[in-house]
Formats: sequence, structure tokens, C-alpha cells
Amino acid sequence: MSIVTIRNVEFLNNPARFLDPYKFRVVFECIAPLKEDLEWKLIYVSSPGNEELDQELDDCLVGPVPVGVNSFDFEGIPPDPSKIPTEDVLGVAALILTGSYKEQEFVRVGYYQNTEYDNEEMKESPPQKIMFDRLVRDMNTNPRVTRFQIRWDVSPPSQGTAAAGAAASAAVPSADDLDGPEEDLEMNPPPKTNGV
Repeated sequence: MSIVTIRNVEFLNNPARFLDPYKFRVVFECIAPLKEDLEWKLIYVSSPGNEELDQELDDCLVGPVPVGVNSFDFEGIPPDPSKIPTEDVLGVAALILTGSYKEQEFVRVGYYQNTEYDNEEMKESPPQKIMFDRLVRDMNTNPRVTRFQIRWDVSPPSQGTAAAGAAASAAVPSADDLDGPEEDLEMNPPPKTNGV
């Protein structure tokens, strides 16, 4: 079970000029006190086939993190145009927000970003040389969220005691993926009948 769950990411300036900073608010819930800060990173991916071209736009530490619903505003610099191949400037790119605890990534939220010129004439006949000051970006607000199971140094509040090591390495679905009440077969084994 994840101790921290993202509840919402809201872009505060979308759409925006390509060279404007990214501004957004992250809302997350923490169900147990954490000993260390959470680290958040913002990464721009212009060329999915070449990780060396990924640009880390900013990172921040958030903490101490109290139990409950928390939020913070995050501002990241725009990508460095000189590090984007000309053929990858226009069209779709990706923006990734990662959350980590003790250098273990527990969530990755990816957004598609469409980049185009700010007028129809330039969209139809793009100039030979990219004019970054005339580009606009529009973030798709339907993210792809990937959760990773990590070793938290705290235990979530529970109503019973699980067997030692129970499901320590098994994948755990998020609460959003569950159809009914959560059951732990280790904690609630099926009843035995007639000694069987």
C-alpha cells in the first residue's frame, strides 16, 4: 500500500507560451507520518527514443509531510530549446512529474504536450528556422499515472495485524482500481470445514 497518493495535479497556466515556466499545483494524501522529505521532479521528454535528450526542468523537496491532504505549488523552467532536435520541437512531447521517497520513485505522472505556432499561417507554412518566441504549448489534462511499490520506512495505519512479510513484494492496486472491499487472504483465511 502506498503511504502517499496523488489526488490532483492542476496546471495553473495552460495553454501557455513555449518559453513560459510550467506552473501547477499538486494535491496529495499522506496516510502516515514520514521521516524524510518527498522529492518531486519535472522532466521534459522531446525525443522518446533518446533518454539522453530528456531535460530535468526542476526539482523540489516537500516536507515535513503531515498526515492528511497536502498541496504545494510547483514552478519549473521551460525546456532549453538548444537541447531539442529541430525535428522534435513541433508536435507532441511529454512532461513527466515524478515523486520519490528516499531515492525510490513511487509515482510517475505523464502528460502529452502539443507544441505549435500561435497563428494559422505559421502552422500551415512553418518557417525554416524555429521561432521559439512564437510557439505555444497545450498540455493534455488526462495524465497517465504509473505507481511503483517501494519500501516506505513507516507502516500504514491498519485495523489488524498482518503476517510478517505478507504481500511485501506483491503488486498492490490503488484504491481507485478496487471494485469492492479490500481483503487480505493471509489475514482472513477461508473457513475450514470437517477438518479439510
